[in-house]
Amino acid sequence: MFSDKTKYPENPDVVLIGAGIMSATLGMMLKELQPDLKIEIFERLDIAAAESSDAWNNAGTGHSAFCELNYTPERPDGSIDTSKAVRIAEAFEVSKQFWSYLIEKNQVKLPDFFINSIPHISFVWGDANVRFLQKRYEALTQCHLFKGMQYSEDQQQLKEWMPLVMEGRKPDEKVAGTRMDIGTDVNFGALTRRLLMRLNEAGNVTQHFGHEVRKLRKTSSGYWQIKVKDLHTGEKRKVFTKFVFIGAGGGSLPLLLKSDIPEGDGYGGFPVSGQWLRCTNPDIIEKHKAKVYGKASVGSPPMSVPHLDSRFINGKKELLFGPYAGFSTKFLKKGSFLDLALSIRPDNLRPMISAGIKNIPLTQYLINQVRQEPEDRLAALRNYYPNARDEDWELEIAGQRVQVIKKGPNGGGVLEFGTEMVSASDGSLAALLGASPGASTAVSIMVELLERCFPEQVSSEEWQRKLKKMIPSYGESLAENEELLYSVREWTSATLGLPRIGLNYKQQAGQV
Repeated sequence: MFSDKTKYPENPDVVLIGAGIMSATLGMMLKELQPDLKIEIFERLDIAAAESSDAWNNAGTGHSAFCELNYTPERPDGSIDTSKAVRIAEAFEVSKQFWSYLIEKNQVKLPDFFINSIPHISFVWGDANVRFLQKRYEALTQCHLFKGMQYSEDQQQLKEWMPLVMEGRKPDEKVAGTRMDIGTDVNFGALTRRLLMRLNEAGNVTQHFGHEVRKLRKTSSGYWQIKVKDLHTGEKRKVFTKFVFIGAGGGSLPLLLKSDIPEGDGYGGFPVSGQWLRCTNPDIIEKHKAKVYGKASVGSPPMSVPHLDSRFINGKKELLFGPYAGFSTKFLKKGSFLDLALSIRPDNLRPMISAGIKNIPLTQYLINQVRQEPEDRLAALRNYYPNARDEDWELEIAGQRVQVIKKGPNGGGVLEFGTEMVSASDGSLAALLGASPGASTAVSIMVELLERCFPEQVSSEEWQRKLKKMIPSYGESLAENEELLYSVREWTSATLGLPRIGLNYKQQAGQV
């Protein structure tokens, strides 16, 4: 794909749209695999990682499915489906391997505050929810990715794990929790900016901030023609390239639709805004040392899973509670109120209407969220922190999400709550849509992109060798290979400055 430079020798081999974690990850991987590539990055804002990848806009858990209850739904027969949790847990291990590789190779000196160790806890109350959590615990711990998880219904034990959550509770209240000590908090904004800084030093990489991609189309010669406007000077220019990646967060959908690739037909988006309560009392912030995730209320969408969340943002410990959802027609926090209307096309109109009809409870939920008063938000917080006081919290505006709508089997619409990649059949363009657990699984998503869009290069001996160096578990399943999992965890924990698991993989597996 990159070899023919005769028609447009001055133009890039690769164009990355959006300066977030996805573009930064793909750019680093491509430069490691083929250092002579010429890459151009276009970002409409003036700084990197200012939308979905920013620490204040991103849930930032280091999603590893240890505590997120929406990743383990209960089947109609009462059993727990762990398949999504296993995939996400494995994907996060893959991300840690790539970051560790970059550090060991001295490619990137990551900031100390980029990743921090923090326990991941699930917390529920009520007989039915306690039964669910116990079944979830038993199902997950059948897989070695989740070994080490603890379960407790003992209030004293739970108070040691999460004192704020247990303060003020009735002694006879039925409660339960699970805890994983190897959880992490990740500042994806800091990581993104450091990766882009390294790319800028790598040679043949040009980053254009304050530049908006207005149009893109495939030419008869096989190149993509991209029209870009400098938002500061008003200057417009055309860029030609053989490969385009659209990693622009909520802005990806409009650009995918403009590309007119058949694979994008029928895709639409439903924008959802977010808010947090941010703690302003340092004493309270210090008392809570965990990410505590609960269960969404009956009838609420998966995106509404509440959590009392210790975060490390730019070296400072913070405490957030939320999210509180809302509705905006913008696809980006700094987007246009016309984004939703302009995304409606004849091919996605039916799926969008169909998805809207099927998800009326979601619409009602969002309306109720928008109408919430401060006392309503505080009441939700008190489910997780009974002694919370209004004066210790302030409202913080989070980022925008665009939930994916796509055609269903009968032409109707299906609302997706995860991350989805859409790529052209010839591999010349790929776009990433959706939200959680996106950032945490960025490396696995980009490996999938490479395999889809560069199959010939990926199958070569050179790229296979390099991929195996970058990701030692590449080509193997950590969910199936217990020994390999413990081996890479020992390595990544040491390299990333995380607490060691404490035992080597043979001890963990009970072999010594």
